[in-house]
Amino acid sequence: MDRRRSHIEAQRQNELTEKPEKVAVHIKYKDFEETFSATPEDTWFLLNKFFSKFLPSFEIANKLHLNVDLQRLAKDCKGLIAFSHEGANLLVPKNKLTDNETLSLWLLASYLGHKLGMIESDALPKEELQIKLGKSGKIASTRLGELVKSDMVTKTANGKFKITTFGVAQLQKDALPKIKANTNE
Repeated sequence: MDRRRSHIEAQRQNELTEKPEKVAVHIKYKDFEETFSATPEDTWFLLNKFFSKFLPSFEIANKLHLNVDLQRLAKDCKGLIAFSHEGANLLVPKNKLTDNETLSLWLLASYLGHKLGMIESDALPKEELQIKLGKSGKIASTRLGELVKSDMVTKTANGKFKITTFGVAQLQKDALPKIKANTNE
């Protein structure tokens, strides 16, 4: 009896801890009805496509919404950021980056690694960022303050720092191409 119960409990625990591979959605709008099952990312894409077909104002609003294309971001970060079993790594020499670029890249690496399920958190404490920057606490605090003031980075409730969606978009648009050009990546 105990063996059967422990097997059932173990099976139930596995079911609770496994990440769902697919999401099923059934949606109906006026006379149109659609059902689909896909990964969470594809489901989001299919829902947006459905709404953009039937609700033009949704499409307009969607164009104004900042979105991060993880596949494109990963491609844009190739040669700059990599992940190992120890965590995120910057492949760019520090002497080729400004302090703000260094901090932004570390926070971008945390964001991307977290979104891809490679690291636990998308936020880093100031002390860790200071060590990664290789500068004094005062310089690290000043640079982080500049990034927060420019809306590239936000400070979380527990005092850690993480990159904002706006920050990711700005890095993709401006900083990553510049960094690649300066490092011949």
